[in-house]
Amino acid sequence: MGLNVTQKLIKEHLISGEMSPGEEIGLKIDQTLTQDATGTLVMLELEAMELERAQTEVSAQYVDHNIIQVDSKNPDDHLFLRSATKKFGMFYSQPGNGVSHPVHMQRLAKPGATLLGSDSHTCANGSMGMLAMGAGGIDVAMAVAGEPIYIKMPEVWGVRLAGELPDWVSAKDVILELLRRHSVKGGAGTIIEYYGPGLASLSAMDRHVIANMGAELGATTSVFPSDGEIKRYMASQKRGEEWKPLTADTDAKYDRQEEIDLSSLVPLIAKPSSPGNVVPVEEVEGEPIYQSYIGSSANPGYRDFAVVAEIVKGKSIASGVSFDINPSSRQILTDLINEGHITSLLSAGGRLHQAGCNGCIGMGQAPATGRNSLRTTPRNFPGRSGTKEDSVFLCSPETAGASALTGKITDPRKLEQDYPEISEPEKPEVDLSLLETPVPEEEAKQTDLHKSDNITSIPDMEPLPEFIEVPVLLYLKDDISTDEILAGGSRVLPYRSNLAEISKFSFEIIDPNYYDRATALMEEGGHAIVGGTNYGQGSSREHAALAPRYLGLRVVLVKDFARIHWQNLVNFGILPITFKDDADYDKLEEGDFITLENIREVLLNEEEISAKVRSKKLDIPCEHMMSKRQIDIVLAGGLINWVKERS
Repeated sequence: MGLNVTQKLIKEHLISGEMSPGEEIGLKIDQTLTQDATGTLVMLELEAMELERAQTEVSAQYVDHNIIQVDSKNPDDHLFLRSATKKFGMFYSQPGNGVSHPVHMQRLAKPGATLLGSDSHTCANGSMGMLAMGAGGIDVAMAVAGEPIYIKMPEVWGVRLAGELPDWVSAKDVILELLRRHSVKGGAGTIIEYYGPGLASLSAMDRHVIANMGAELGATTSVFPSDGEIKRYMASQKRGEEWKPLTADTDAKYDRQEEIDLSSLVPLIAKPSSPGNVVPVEEVEGEPIYQSYIGSSANPGYRDFAVVAEIVKGKSIASGVSFDINPSSRQILTDLINEGHITSLLSAGGRLHQAGCNGCIGMGQAPATGRNSLRTTPRNFPGRSGTKEDSVFLCSPETAGASALTGKITDPRKLEQDYPEISEPEKPEVDLSLLETPVPEEEAKQTDLHKSDNITSIPDMEPLPEFIEVPVLLYLKDDISTDEILAGGSRVLPYRSNLAEISKFSFEIIDPNYYDRATALMEEGGHAIVGGTNYGQGSSREHAALAPRYLGLRVVLVKDFARIHWQNLVNFGILPITFKDDADYDKLEEGDFITLENIREVLLNEEEISAKVRSKKLDIPCEHMMSKRQIDIVLAGGLINWVKERS
């Protein structure tokens, strides 16, 4: 039987395990990607490992999240990251060069390679015929050091694309359609592979849009073939010699299958406050808006800006609308300037910001309280925008542009104008001035790490005790995101290298008193958290596991976990367990004491886990998804301790 693209990529990089869904496999990693909100911890972890030089083909550090410099914290961290990339032999993308995912696609992505990134949207580079996955920072650090990444072999979900997108419908509507059908858990345990005749009309950057938001479906990653369009794209970036074909065999099979007729799609929109809350735009037409936001890793391409520029060209946006333009890369910004599109956007009333993540991660451009914000970003979790009570809709550039003109949510098909025909520049402005290449080994050996007082080491974590009796400090609902566990934004992210300080923001969106209540219990053995389904969805930031662990979190008991956060809990020695019977969730409440007896022995002997609540005379059967290797990591108190024990 023939192989699909996913199976070919995995087979080529398989180090251990079997390609059977649910089995743990180890994969060789060719490339790594880190960004500044997560990369500082990665560099500290590499320092702790005493790594001399990256063992990958390519490792790149991007500065794209924390680029607002209101004081010295962010620029000091930028100096640290630059010194670390020199020391460890990595690429360094300077502030202003752009968002990691499109810049990596332009400069370093390569068909047939594996990419592991400390950002959940690393999957965007699956558009290039890569196996590109998000992970926690410490997993990426291990990959930089030459270690494999261990994941559970996913099912391969084949999505056949047929037809061609109609006018006023674009790639964002394709992924919103999948989210409309399956919501935020629909892709859990799968790799989504796109194929079929509909691919012919989708550009490389269209595919990036679709692959990017596979993370919102909970998928391990998304994969596209490397075909003639990828060859064209790489040639346009002056990297044609690096292209190679990679397509599915004609008799390839998929574990599950689905079809999308592109020609039948309509403009779609995700209502607050979940990427899975998708409806046709016409269902919410007329809702007034405060903001229309263009850009982000979810719509980073030249056409995503150019189509909006053509929609508003010669017109003015509605009075009172904040029309925010967030270029995704320096190269794309330069191309838009050269083609006159920036002039059109500014003349219509646009506000131009620097190339970076910006408002997508809550770094500026926060909407007003109680007002609607339309965004071409990938996420609209509560508070992610930087406004606590935000109301964020996710949509295509066409819908955002049309709505900016009218001042209310507008189906772009109802604009009285022809659909703009956008052609990408034949010769894009390839600018390497802000991308530093790895220095020679001799220079690297002479490089010292530049550390400010805001950069602190990760403290030692004690091993998992034999007996745990801790109170349930938080009793949470379904779909808790890592933004709710530990927010991003300009208040929080400058402390990403200072665990003691960043931990003060833990769960503040849910419970402003969590920090005080958790610290009061630290000397008494810590605490537990109980939650519903899809716990830890969203960003890969390991701070969402590490900060609560620092405050004494020992056990998380939920109905089920989002993949990356589950792995991060394991990596920092927090026991992640699930209800054997989801009905037991309703029997617990905040303040209950959970007792786990002989838990080390139970885990080692693969016995059933019993969580006792003595005050209610409950004996709740639980289970875990950890492999033998992961059990050893949790018992050791986390991956750092486990690595030290092996050395």
